[in-house]
Amino acid sequence: MQTTMTRLIAWVLVFLLTWGGFSPPGWAGLQDDRFDGNIFALYAGNGSLVPPRVTLQDALTLPERPAMLVYYLDDSRDCKVFASTVSQVQRFYGRVIDIIPITVDSLLPAAHPDPTNPIRYYRGRVPQVVLLGGKDGENHILLDEIGQVSLNHLDEVLANWFGITPRQPVPVAPRQFNDVNVELAPS
Repeated sequence: MQTTMTRLIAWVLVFLLTWGGFSPPGWAGLQDDRFDGNIFALYAGNGSLVPPRVTLQDALTLPERPAMLVYYLDDSRDCKVFASTVSQVQRFYGRVIDIIPITVDSLLPAAHPDPTNPIRYYRGRVPQVVLLGGKDGENHILLDEIGQVSLNHLDEVLANWFGITPRQPVPVAPRQFNDVNVELAPS
C-alpha cells in the first residue's frame, strides 16, 4: 500500500511539474519579435485594417484615389510599433484613400510581376510604406519608405496630394495605455 501511494504521489508531481508548473504565461509584447496575432487589432486597437477592404488590383483601377501599401510581419517589433501610425492614417484619410496592409509572408515570388502584384513594390524589409496614385490616369509612386515613417510625414505627403494644408506637426510618440494596445499621443 505504501509503494502504491508513493507511486501515485510521484505521478501527480510529474504531471503538475510537466504540464502546469513550468508553462510560461502567454504575454503579448510590443517590444519583442514574437507572434502575438493581428498586430493592428492588438497594438493599434484597429482590427478593421486586416483583411483590407480592397485588393491592389481594385485600388489601381482608381488612380485618382491613392493606395497605401503597408508591408508588415505580425512577429516584427518594428511593425508592431508602426501599426499605430497606420491606424492614425486611416483615422484621418480612411475615407479617401485605400489602405492595403500586406503581410510579406503571403507574397509569392515572381520573375516579372505586373503592377497589380504587391511583390513588385516590396524591397525586402519591413515595415515598408508605398503610396501609389496619379491624377493623370496613371499610377505613380508618391512615397516609398522603409522603417518608422512618421505620421507627420505621411500627413504631409497626403495633404500635398489632396491640395490641402497639412496638419500642424505635432510631436507624437506611441503611448501604451494597457498591456497590449498602443496609441499615438502628443508627447
